Amino acid sequence: MRAGMIGPFSRRRMRLLRTTGLLSLLIGIAVLIGLTVWSGTGLVRDAVGSIGIGIVLVVLVRAGTASLAAVGWWVLFPPKERPRLTTCLSLRFVREGANALLPLGQVGGDLLGARLLTFVGVPGALATASVIVDVLALAVTQALFAMTGLAVLVWLGADSSIAWIAAGGLALALPALVGFWIAQRRGGHQAFGWFLARFRGNWARVVGEKIDRLFVDLRALHASRSRMGASLVLHYLDWLTGIGEVLVAFWFMGHPVSLAEALVIESLMHAIRGAAFAIPGALGAQEGGLIVLCAVFGIPPDQAMALSLVKRVADLATGLPGLFIWQWMEGRRWRARRSAAAAGEPASPGPASHTPAT
Repeated sequence: MRAGMIGPFSRRRMRLLRTTGLLSLLIGIAVLIGLTVWSGTGLVRDAVGSIGIGIVLVVLVRAGTASLAAVGWWVLFPPKERPRLTTCLSLRFVREGANALLPLGQVGGDLLGARLLTFVGVPGALATASVIVDVLALAVTQALFAMTGLAVLVWLGADSSIAWIAAGGLALALPALVGFWIAQRRGGHQAFGWFLARFRGNWARVVGEKIDRLFVDLRALHASRSRMGASLVLHYLDWLTGIGEVLVAFWFMGHPVSLAEALVIESLMHAIRGAAFAIPGALGAQEGGLIVLCAVFGIPPDQAMALSLVKRVADLATGLPGLFIWQWMEGRRWRARRSAAAAGEPASPGPASHTPAT
C-alpha cells in the first residue's frame, strides 16, 4: 500500500518540481540576458575584463565562506554522532553547487546534502534534522545580516525609498522565519501526527515512525544552546566574509567602495536572493537587485552587472567540484551495491542502506 500510494505521488511531485525549476531557470536566463543588453554588452564585457586576476580572489573568498558555513553545520552535531569535518566540508560544496547550478530551486541542494550524509553512516533522521536546523541557522543569520545592512544604509543617509523597501521585505520575511522555527518544535510534530492520524495502513505507521525519529533528533539539536550558538556565530561570520567579494571586484574595476557600502550591497543582495528562492541560482533577481543597490552609491549598471557575473563565475568554480563529489559518491555507492549483489550477499545494514527521513 505504501509503494502504491506514496510512490506515484512522489514521482508526480518530482516531475512538477523539475518542470517548475526549468521554467524558472529559463525565465531567469532571459532576464539576465535582457539586463546585460540593457546595461551595454560591451561595457559589461570591459568591466568584467578589468577585474582580471581579481576573479581568482573572489573565488577564494567564496571558498572561504562555504568552508565557514560547513563548520557551522558540523558543530551542530552531537560530538559522539558528528561526522568528519572533511565530510561536512565536501557536502557543503555539494549543497552550494546543486542550489546554484541545478534547476532545483535553492533548497534542493540541502536535501541532497542530507541524502549524501547517510552514505557515510549518519542515520537518516539525524542527517535530515541537521540540514533542517542548519538551514534555520543560515536563515536567521541572513536576516541579521540584512538588518545590519539596512541599519548601515540608513546611517549612510542613502535613498530612503530603498531603505523602506528593504525594511518591508524583512518585515514580510520574519513571520516565515518564526513559522519555520515553530515547525521544528512540538507544534510541527503535532501537526504531522494529526495529519497522519487521518490515514490507515502500514505506510502511515512507517511514515509516522520516521517523523517521530526526525523530531527526536530536531529536539536534541535545538536543546544544545552551546552548539546552536556556535553555529549561529559561524554562519554570521560566513555572511560577513562575503563582503570581500564586493570589495575585491570593485577595487579591480577601478571603482573602490567603502566597507560600509560593500556591506549594504552584499547583505541586501542576499536578501533579494533569499526572496527569489524558487528561481535556480536567483538568476535575474540577483542581477536586478545589484543594479538597484549599486545605483544608490553611484555605481553604473555595467559595473553592477560585472559584479554579478563575477559572482556567477564563483558559483561555477565552487559548485562544479561539489557536483563532481556528488556523482563520485553516488557512483561509489552504486558499485558497492552491484558488487554485493554479484557476490550474492544480503544488503548491508551500513551506511549505504540509510535513507533520509521525509
